[in-house]
Amino acid sequence: MASTPSTRTKSNKSGKPKKRIDSSHYLYMAVIIAVVLGIVVGLVWGGEKGFAVSLKPLGDLFIALIRMMIAPIIFCTIILGIGSIAKAATVGKIGGLALGYFLIMSTFALGIGLVVGNMIHPGEGINLSDATYEATESADTQSFLLGIVPTTLFSSLTSGNILQTLMVALIAGFALQRMGPAGKPILEGIAHVQALVFRILIMVMWLAPIGAFGAIAAVVGATGIQAVISLFTLMVAFYITCIVFIVVILGGLLKLVTGVNIFKLMRYLGREYLLIVSTSSSEAALPRLIAKMEHLGISKPVVGVTVPTGYSFNLDGTAIYLTMASLFIANALGQPLALGEQIGLLVFMIIASKGAAGVSGAGLATLAAGLQAHAPQLVGGVGFIVGIDRFMSEARALTNFTGNAVATVMIGSWTKEMDRVQVDRVLDKLEPFDERTMLTHGHVSAADTQRSNEKAAQSEVLERAQLK
Repeated sequence: MASTPSTRTKSNKSGKPKKRIDSSHYLYMAVIIAVVLGIVVGLVWGGEKGFAVSLKPLGDLFIALIRMMIAPIIFCTIILGIGSIAKAATVGKIGGLALGYFLIMSTFALGIGLVVGNMIHPGEGINLSDATYEATESADTQSFLLGIVPTTLFSSLTSGNILQTLMVALIAGFALQRMGPAGKPILEGIAHVQALVFRILIMVMWLAPIGAFGAIAAVVGATGIQAVISLFTLMVAFYITCIVFIVVILGGLLKLVTGVNIFKLMRYLGREYLLIVSTSSSEAALPRLIAKMEHLGISKPVVGVTVPTGYSFNLDGTAIYLTMASLFIANALGQPLALGEQIGLLVFMIIASKGAAGVSGAGLATLAAGLQAHAPQLVGGVGFIVGIDRFMSEARALTNFTGNAVATVMIGSWTKEMDRVQVDRVLDKLEPFDERTMLTHGHVSAADTQRSNEKAAQSEVLERAQLK
């Protein structure tokens, strides 16, 4: 692969290669600067007809680009997600147990986001107005059902109706599943299309500083310091919710099921946390998580199924973010969601959030997709939180990562595929992970690989004996 500006290295005076700063750091800094400038401009040149309010089209432009990405992201994610379910189910009880656990935990996380959002009422008192979208009239059941069916198979990708895109993606996914091996090349092709879509999304995210500047300046100019306080409240509440979810919910489950201390596990994964903070994406640490879970004493089959599947289906942090951010936008626009609308949004987010962990910024696109499907008049409010989305993405990624690490240990314990003695030795620093064996593609040491293969072989022999 050709080197990029973010991966090239150069030698310093000591002769050792010196890594250049990753390009995502520049984007991070640019967003911070844009938010600060937007607040300053909004406070200095505010007012209904002030200069700050005239900058709103910059935020609208960015949101239009995000909306452009919604349909292809949902389409590719759902089809590949169904393919992953089929693949995971073939490995027996490990895949079934993992998928059941992921579904329950992600739903629980979405519910926590709704509970906290309804407790603190984020966004209240701002009373923004969004001229770009107007509230649509509620349709009856018959019109709603007929509206889900697109005119043609491909019009679902261009009509802007996310429910139509979702329905076609589900049908196509199950059709490919029934095709068996013949559908594998198509799935691989869709995977390449998804890679292209996410690459375009990354390019769009480089316009986030401009969009954040325009949106924040316009909002602060129209509402004053109250907008800044509301954004800060949402961000702090989200971080506290994620911390409580990790320590109390995940930590409690881990201790109850396996007896493992959550703080020891987090200390063991310390380097991975630093990597995630620097990239705002939990996928950056995927190879290292696989290697470290195997070194921890979890069998290779459990790690091989649970970790990759969890990266698409176990997005606890993203689930909390989606519900809290949706409630914030609805309240800020003066159009709070009723309980029934919140539940409908929750159900859609359970499906749409799958696969949003791969790229920094995909959570923002998923949020826009959920609002577009259930409350199109609220999509314009997404531009309001662009400025703090980057800060919240770190908490999302860290929570997603921790949830997958905890899930791997718990499923290893449930399936009797965990070496408890090895777990205790590793977490007590008696057998530390050797960083020299961690290659760029996540390879583990020969000893770890041999031990994992031996456990896999033993498990296979036991399963055959049970079948006989």
